[in-house]
Amino acid sequence: MLTSLLAVLIVAYSLRERVKSGVPVSNTELTMLVNSDKAVVLDIRPSAEYKLGHLVDSINIPYDRINADMTTLEKYKSKTIIIVDRIGQYAGTAGRQLAKAGYDVRRLSGGISEWQGQNLPLVKGKQK
Repeated sequence: MLTSLLAVLIVAYSLRERVKSGVPVSNTELTMLVNSDKAVVLDIRPSAEYKLGHLVDSINIPYDRINADMTTLEKYKSKTIIIVDRIGQYAGTAGRQLAKAGYDVRRLSGGISEWQGQNLPLVKGKQK
C-alpha cells in the first residue's frame, strides 16, 4: 500500500513539474500557434548552433543568458513562449525561470532534433 502511495506521489510531482516547466507541444501544435500569431519561438541553443539552422522567426537567447536577457522577451508577454533547444535537456529549466517571471511557457517536444528528424524546414544564418 505504501509503495502504491509513493508511486502516486511521484507521478503527481512529475506532472506538476512538467507543467511548471512548460507543457510540451508537438511540431504541429507549434506551427499552428505561431501561424495564428499566438506564440513566439525562443531558441535557447548557443548562437553558433542557432546559426547552423533554426525555426523561422525564432528568437535566440542562449540558455546561459536567459536571466540576463529576459527583458528582450517583455514585448511578447501576451503570447505563449515556446522554448526550443537541442533535445529538451535545458527547456524545462528555462521554462521554469520564464514561468516564474509571469510568461505562458511551452516547450517543443523532442527539441530541434525531433524537428529535423521529421524533415521540417530550418533557416540558416543570422539570428533575429
